[in-house]
Amino acid sequence: MENEWSYKSLSVKEGLKPGSKHFQYFFIVSEGGQKKCNYCVWIKDEALLRFNASKNFKAILDSHRGDWNKWVKEKIDQEDFRNMVLMFDKEGHKEMDLDKMDKKLSME
Repeated sequence: MENEWSYKSLSVKEGLKPGSKHFQYFFIVSEGGQKKCNYCVWIKDEALLRFNASKNFKAILDSHRGDWNKWVKEKIDQEDFRNMVLMFDKEGHKEMDLDKMDKKLSME
């Protein structure tokens, strides 16, 4: 994981899915060493141009990480510890429950 930070009594590790050719950025939320949930920002390939003309993942992260950290903090404040994805596609963006998606996302 690329970064680690704390919010309230929770630890948050974040980073791109290793080896992925698609933009999948995970936040793993833990408390006392026990994982509570995963949050993921998933930008579908057809939406990458909206974020960066060269589809550069690092540039996308540099310009949007603060917004996504805010999203994670809001989920924690709401005590919403479902595994969630914030998905960006050609229509816009939406939140989805990872456990109810047809295509499962994981850190592996």
